[in-house]
Amino acid sequence: MSTPTSTISPLKGGEWLIKESNAFETFTPEDFNEEQIMVKDMCIQFLNTEVLPISDRIDKMEPGLVAGLMEKAGEQGLLGSSIPESFGGLGKDFITSTLVNEGLGGGYSFSVAIAAHTGIGTLPILYFGTDAQKEKYIPKLAGGQWKGAYGLTEPNSGSDALGAKTTAKLSEDGKYYSLNGQKCWITNGGFADVFTVFAKIDGDKFSCFIVEKGTEGFTQGPEEHKMGIKGSSTVQLYFQDCKVPAENLLGEVGKGHIIAFNILNIGRLKLCAAALGGAKMALNETVKYAIAREQFKTSIANFGAIKYKLAEMATRIFVSESALYRTAKWIDDKEIELQNAGKPFNEALLGAAEEYAVECAILKVHGSEVLDYVVDEGLQVHGGNGFSDEYEISRAYRDSRINRIYEGTNEINRLLTVDMILKRAMKGKLDLMGPAMAVSKELMSIPEFGNDDETPFAKERKAVVNMKKCILMVAGAAVQKLMMTLDKEQEILMNIADMAIETFEVESTLLRVVKMVDKTGEANCLQELDMMRVYLSDAMDRVNKFAKDAINSFASGDEQRMMLLGLKRFTKIEPFNVKDARRRVADKMIEGGRYCW
Repeated sequence: MSTPTSTISPLKGGEWLIKESNAFETFTPEDFNEEQIMVKDMCIQFLNTEVLPISDRIDKMEPGLVAGLMEKAGEQGLLGSSIPESFGGLGKDFITSTLVNEGLGGGYSFSVAIAAHTGIGTLPILYFGTDAQKEKYIPKLAGGQWKGAYGLTEPNSGSDALGAKTTAKLSEDGKYYSLNGQKCWITNGGFADVFTVFAKIDGDKFSCFIVEKGTEGFTQGPEEHKMGIKGSSTVQLYFQDCKVPAENLLGEVGKGHIIAFNILNIGRLKLCAAALGGAKMALNETVKYAIAREQFKTSIANFGAIKYKLAEMATRIFVSESALYRTAKWIDDKEIELQNAGKPFNEALLGAAEEYAVECAILKVHGSEVLDYVVDEGLQVHGGNGFSDEYEISRAYRDSRINRIYEGTNEINRLLTVDMILKRAMKGKLDLMGPAMAVSKELMSIPEFGNDDETPFAKERKAVVNMKKCILMVAGAAVQKLMMTLDKEQEILMNIADMAIETFEVESTLLRVVKMVDKTGEANCLQELDMMRVYLSDAMDRVNKFAKDAINSFASGDEQRMMLLGLKRFTKIEPFNVKDARRRVADKMIEGGRYCW
């Protein structure tokens, strides 16, 4: 198969929904360079030598243990991969920093601590701080001498971040702000040295401050007792006439929401990366256990029911990874484009992450739910032993659950996915109207029979195109029918979001496999082809169900019948033996003793 010479312009955020993507311009994990692979391997080695052997001690919150590990990580440069060299970091690209999150993602509570430090604990100052603020804090955060935390959530404002009650009042002499209020669920809060804290100036100007440990009027509560991530410090913060120097205002007065929301875009993608690392580790543990465990005088890895689980876990991981690094490269390219246009590095990365905020929300949802699936099925493969703390899968199971809650709950991220796409369309950044009208017209036409296209992957490409048509058909009709009340129909919005998530993940995987086959030949990609086709087959059924639920929720009569007929047409797919495909994928892992891709 020869590589096409035609090129397609880089897609803007959300444009994959209405435009074709070129597999040969899509970044995949097979494109990592030697340095990136080395950095990831260094992260995994750090976990294996420094973290995992003492996981029990970490979970018991041995004083100073996690903080000490973070200092060791800082000495190896793992805390500053994306921080410019001028501030003590390594100055690596966005893909490399994403690989660091994946590589450290299998470290249970430690992974949570380090992700919070390098993400929400450091990036607000790096991206929004003055030169003086960055020079004071970033080198020590990058080196691990100081640890960072982030104070946004309050007892009565979780997803509704702007509903925060913490207040800030400037002193008469203008030298300091007095903070009063409370924050909760603060990761690293028990040992952090630097806190990014949000409060409202004069009761309505949502703003951000840098608060140092030991500041007068600032105290931390006791450690929370949690279901999982037990070794992660989680406390409440209390501010009682807390005097924060005026020069510690971060960003502009009343612009705190810009900091909060932009940092969350990056955090959502990085959470997917960490979840991916955790999922791979959990699957490896499960494969080893399945091979070693014998029942009825044979390894349980030989049973079809177990092979199904192993293969499905591997497939979802492969799919999530494909979408993650496709998006990471988009952000990396956009950052470079903005820097070349004269934007400083901080504005460039924030602008790039904002451009692909839709995709970041999709990744967060899918990545966290893949991890939950993997640890749940992994525990099931372990049987009764999985319920014992003697086996690591029990810790993985407990620790996984939080990922569907923080960085915005998955429900919020689903709603955001659709909301952001529609807002882009309303602002003229995304032409949804034309493609939606074309699908509506197609519903009225006589369907084409047969498929004479014999080019490689023609059937799979057509299936992805049809999944996009389903989204445009349902979303277009829902907007037209419900108009101003659509935001109240959360069930329908989440149906549409789930269709979008499945479609983006399927397309990303198809593009990856097409590129792999072109480079190495079909004979060397048999299991990758199996995983892509298994996921496509199942995803098409899920899209059918999501669309049907949405249509039946707002349409009736002739409109309903026409859309259901269109849905049936768009979700037809070539029959495929998923059982045999899954067995081939499982056999590959059983032979190698681990996840092989």
